[in-house]
Amino acid sequence: MGAVTVGETAEREDLLTIALGKAVQGAGAYSGSVFLRSRDRRALVLAATCGMPPSLLGGWRLIPVSSPIPVATAFTSGRTVHLADADETVRRYPQLAVALPYAFGSCSVPVGAGGETFGALAVVWAAPPGSAGLSKGRRRHLRALAGRLGSSLAALRARTGDPVECDPQTLPVETPAPGAPAVRAGLFDWDLRTGALLADDEFCALFGLDPRAFDGRADTLAARLHPGDRAAFRAAARAAAAEGRLVSRSLRVREDEGEGPGGERYRTLDIWGRVPEVRDERARSHLVGVVIDPRAGRAATAAVERLRDGLFSLTPDGRVSYANRSLAELLDVRGEVLLGQCLWDALPWLSDPAFEFRHRSVMVSQAPSSFVACRPPDRWLAFSLHPDADGVTGRVVAVGPPASAEEPPVAPPPPAAAPARLGVMYHVLQLGSALTEAVTVREVCQVVADQLLPAFGGQQLALYVVRDGTMHLSFHTGHHESFLDWLEGMPLHARLPGTETLTSGVPLFIETRHGLAEGYPDIPTGEVNSWAYLPLIASSRPVGTCVLGFDEVHHFTTKDRGVLTALAGLIAQALERARLYDAEFALARGLQRGLLPHRLPELPYVRTAARYLPCTSGMDIGGDWYDVIPTAGGVALVIGDVEGHSIAAAATMAQLRSAVRAFAAVGHAPGEVLAGANRTLLDLDSGLLASCCYLALDPGSHRAHAVRAGHPPPLLRHPDGTAEVLDPETGPLLGVDPASEYPQTPVDLAPGSILALYTDGLSEERGTDIDVGIDRLRASLAHAPAGSLDELADRLLQHARRSSYRADDIALLLTEFHPVTPPR
Repeated sequence: MGAVTVGETAEREDLLTIALGKAVQGAGAYSGSVFLRSRDRRALVLAATCGMPPSLLGGWRLIPVSSPIPVATAFTSGRTVHLADADETVRRYPQLAVALPYAFGSCSVPVGAGGETFGALAVVWAAPPGSAGLSKGRRRHLRALAGRLGSSLAALRARTGDPVECDPQTLPVETPAPGAPAVRAGLFDWDLRTGALLADDEFCALFGLDPRAFDGRADTLAARLHPGDRAAFRAAARAAAAEGRLVSRSLRVREDEGEGPGGERYRTLDIWGRVPEVRDERARSHLVGVVIDPRAGRAATAAVERLRDGLFSLTPDGRVSYANRSLAELLDVRGEVLLGQCLWDALPWLSDPAFEFRHRSVMVSQAPSSFVACRPPDRWLAFSLHPDADGVTGRVVAVGPPASAEEPPVAPPPPAAAPARLGVMYHVLQLGSALTEAVTVREVCQVVADQLLPAFGGQQLALYVVRDGTMHLSFHTGHHESFLDWLEGMPLHARLPGTETLTSGVPLFIETRHGLAEGYPDIPTGEVNSWAYLPLIASSRPVGTCVLGFDEVHHFTTKDRGVLTALAGLIAQALERARLYDAEFALARGLQRGLLPHRLPELPYVRTAARYLPCTSGMDIGGDWYDVIPTAGGVALVIGDVEGHSIAAAATMAQLRSAVRAFAAVGHAPGEVLAGANRTLLDLDSGLLASCCYLALDPGSHRAHAVRAGHPPPLLRHPDGTAEVLDPETGPLLGVDPASEYPQTPVDLAPGSILALYTDGLSEERGTDIDVGIDRLRASLAHAPAGSLDELADRLLQHARRSSYRADDIALLLTEFHPVTPPR
């Protein structure tokens, strides 16, 4: 792919700007944004904004595609995400509500074409509680705009090769929210030799002329001026033509023809013009320029300068664009110091993030807000903020100390380091929230990769953990397979960046290969150009090192360093917790598997296969078990499930399994076996219940007798491939009543048929009736192609493995009957 030209980039920017402006205006919103996917498809990159400057979005410049954020959901799902107000945002996207706790509504729609999704478009509007949000018609209009934008981006890519993906280093396109122009201005071209004057419609309107009736003569225009201004204006124009200089005048223009109590009324216009700097002498006789109606601005400025209250204006990103004299006096600072700066940057006593939060709050929610602050040493000031899409108007008045303040507090000295900003807090909240859902070490590592790499534009991530005083790779992602191979197995005292950052507890940021060679000359760099080494320390113990790698040279700003340092502590705590979990989980699973049969007996007239699949919802072990028991009369097949997931459930399962084997071994009938197991469970006084299914097979008669104690019914697959749900009589659960009886039901088993015993974890489906789940399992047993019993067992477990969450373990026992008759 060739390089993208400036013209192609501008064309894409025009597409984004036009679509976004129409989306904001059509939705009645005050802000909108377009996110496009990054080249590695890990993140969504802010490509364009309308009405909301990127600086106000803080940490939302890069959003991992896996984030529980509306634009990410719209991108990954291809669906519209409509949040009518703050209450719905809290219910559906709590992480977004934590990071932006303001009253607003939003709608995010995917941007794409031809089945390919390029990004997402979102609009935001002011939404007090109970707002209805966008109508269906406006949502359809928004989806249509996003669809047309996707088609245009696809066509541009096909025609020019301009990639749809957005580079995280590219600054987003910024446009103001649609609105009425703040200043009226008209353009003109005046030929001083002939007196001909060309003017646009706005120019004519400002002079009170009908553009269709204007004759193009300067004398007609001069007739609209105050008599005292006509001669002076002509003289200034001739001087400008003779000397080639700029003319700037204020002119009084008659506003109407009527005679009022005060005579004719005039308004003042400012006119700016100059002669073009060209060689053609005829062109030098032209005066071109603009006329502006400044009356609203002049009047407003004069009015606010007379007030004793402090008044100021902020741009949407929080910078001071105007401050009156009273504000400078109240804040005890020169007015020029404030202009172009944020109040919290210019005034140390307003540097608390809470004040920046107030500004962000009023801009996002478009609702007024107020707060009180103390100007050192003891001057209390009340600030009120009034927003619209173009910025914020602020008012400051002197007040007494708050009622809760017993003594006027002394302002603290300016902080040594800049306080945490909301963008920093967003990253901390986002990663912290995601880590709470990660349980295992693998899950923690994956969350860290999903969050850090897109947020900072890195391409490589490695997590090394400390074991026996040496470094060991726990996780790596990226296209450089040999990234940091040299760190594997290194002791903590080695002089290497990955170990020294851990022993010192200080993060290490290396921006260039030259910088790495200066400090560590013997370390191979590979294809990476910048590195961030983050020490992972939990409870004062070294856990490991997290390393980010960048293919291109990356400058780590003060904000980058602060955020990464803060996140390292969260990662360390989560990783240490996950390591303990993994160790306990392995111990618990080892215990449970030790209680199950190590291998099934080999018998000449049956073949068996068993599977056990632990649940994925937690670490606790359960009470599922299966067994194949040779008996004097043939073989007994048993499967059971003790309620609960705990060590107690596993211990009860082991005792119950032993009891069933004992009763079966001495030749008890199937019903007597379960009756004896029932009494045993009650004698254990565990307080637990259990289900069980027991079949005693007589291979000589090809018949079995089935007994159930509240357990799901067995399934039978016939030699012709059909399958049915058997329905043997059932008795109560084990552990309910010592006098319970368990009737037995005969079952005919043709040679080549397959019997399936299972626990309810295999047949239960969330939101589905248990009978429906059992019938689906029966259909799977009938139609699953399998060359062997083991392959059939694996196929029956496939849909369970695909589930991301199961609340129960699964035990499965398959038995295939052979036409071989054992010797009597």
